[in-house]
Amino acid sequence: MVRILPRLVPLFAVFVCSVLSAADRPNILWITSEDHGPEMGLYGDTYADTPHVDALAAKGLRYNFAWSTAPVCAPARTTLISGIYPPSSGGQHMRSFVPFPAGKAPYPVFLRAAGYYTTNNDKEDYNLSTPADLWHESSTAAHWKNRPANQPFFAIFNATVSHESKLRTRPYTAIHDPAKMKVPPYHPDIPEVRQDWAQYYDTVSEADAIAGRHLADLAAAGLTEDTIVFYYSDHGAGMPSHKRNPNNRGLRVSLVVYIPEKFAHLRPADYQPGGATDRLVGFIDYAPTLLSLIGVKPPEWMQGHAFLGEYATPDPEFMFGFRGRMDERTDFVRTVTDGRYVYVRNFRPDLPAGQHLQYQMHTPTTRLWYEMFLAGKTDRAQSAFWLPTPVEELYDLDSDPHEINNLSTDAKHQDLCQSLASTLINHLIATKDLGFIPEAEFHRLAAGQSPYDWARAPGNYDVTKIAVYAHQATLGIIPTVAKTKANLADPDSAIRWWTLYGIGRQPVATISRYLPSIRTMLEDESPEVQVRAGDLLVRHGSRKDSRRALTHLAEIADTTQPHLPSLAALGVIDNLGDKAESIHATVATFPRESPVLPNPRYKNHVPALLEHILEKR
Repeated sequence: MVRILPRLVPLFAVFVCSVLSAADRPNILWITSEDHGPEMGLYGDTYADTPHVDALAAKGLRYNFAWSTAPVCAPARTTLISGIYPPSSGGQHMRSFVPFPAGKAPYPVFLRAAGYYTTNNDKEDYNLSTPADLWHESSTAAHWKNRPANQPFFAIFNATVSHESKLRTRPYTAIHDPAKMKVPPYHPDIPEVRQDWAQYYDTVSEADAIAGRHLADLAAAGLTEDTIVFYYSDHGAGMPSHKRNPNNRGLRVSLVVYIPEKFAHLRPADYQPGGATDRLVGFIDYAPTLLSLIGVKPPEWMQGHAFLGEYATPDPEFMFGFRGRMDERTDFVRTVTDGRYVYVRNFRPDLPAGQHLQYQMHTPTTRLWYEMFLAGKTDRAQSAFWLPTPVEELYDLDSDPHEINNLSTDAKHQDLCQSLASTLINHLIATKDLGFIPEAEFHRLAAGQSPYDWARAPGNYDVTKIAVYAHQATLGIIPTVAKTKANLADPDSAIRWWTLYGIGRQPVATISRYLPSIRTMLEDESPEVQVRAGDLLVRHGSRKDSRRALTHLAEIADTTQPHLPSLAALGVIDNLGDKAESIHATVATFPRESPVLPNPRYKNHVPALLEHILEKR
């Protein structure tokens, strides 16, 4: 299917641009950098040193409130390439892989059909399948300079110097003075944290210098006034509780756009050189904006809003973000903002924001912060990261930019909280958010088809029913005993899963009345339902229940078995801690690398979980 995607681009896209000469069409240059938010001089950060992007902003337009949509690279880039929310396409989980929706295409296909030379240098990292010839060039050698004469170009240059991994370089002498860093209140103020923050700012300065070189190349070729330039980062800072956090601090990015005078007709009404705009812009908006800039009407299936060009839309009222599985750890968080308030809905409130992620633990701040938490040396704000999350969070960015004071239970903010909650739930329903189905289960149900297409086929996905039920289950609200038992036998596996989850949120005495039904669910057709039932039986069943459930969990977790159910079972075994000690010896015999990976992108997940489980032996 992916090979014929270019043929699916509407013919009018080619026609609209083919009548224009090369001189009439803008080149478009995207300069991107990894793992940093708005910690730059142009946003008033006096600790930052970013002269080149500051200079671009001085002649372009600064976006005051831009969001990545996802707080980690692969889902963020999946949003960009598709113009579809990853929870809608099924590509929301870190380093996952699903087919691209049928009859739709990544934005470079549209650009190529319109006569653009497209290059990517060089990170892709998409959770969706794409055509083998998606780009004219996608490598470290890719460059707009390689295009045929007079052909307009679209080029991306991805700087990786500011990536999270760069914080771990030791020994290292910081350029920014750690003593002058103002440590955010949710991090402990210790020398190692100051070192990491200073080192982070050093890497942002390196990314700025790289941006300066790309801008200089453009100027040397005499193309500055023929090229629309974007500078943006792929999500928030690589520091813990920024990256992977779907709050504002994990989603907010820098965004500067420069549109030369000759293309002034493509500017928004509030564009003033050196100015700023408060328009809400998310990564979901970038693909339709690209098409709008080259005169192509964005297709209806793109879920964002063009913010520049011929087809620019009015300012949206809200932006949305999400967090799915992060590396080896499952999660389900959704976020909405109106630009001042951020509402966060944790659909797995049993899990902390700071789940143990092997990769993240290599950062000194993460490791030492966790040790301080275990030793009782962190305050309320610093401890929150390591504790189970509240079901709902609400923050006022005007008075609380660090997102520390949760207003969701404040009487004065109840109407606002409920309004944003309704807006978010309606968005999840409208986009058919697949987060309500555990990852292994929607892959099982889609059976190789695009989850996006499977979810839209009649009778497959009653998202309204499931969303309402999940919303209630996480709040600890379950129906009558008779209805709950009926739901445990519902034909929809998602309803069965959420029923089990809701039962697990009940008092122990209430859970016991459902144990006979739960025992039978170890034989459910859905491995994810089996895993959820096993977790409940270990925690709340008899000793016999626990032994049987642990044996069954170990059978699913066996890494020679299907990968995604194995990953789910290993996650539960790890979270059970000492309660699963009796099967640790069995787990120790599992291959460290799964021989049945659905795609190489999943290869690091199982080894990380196995290592953490076996550390407890």
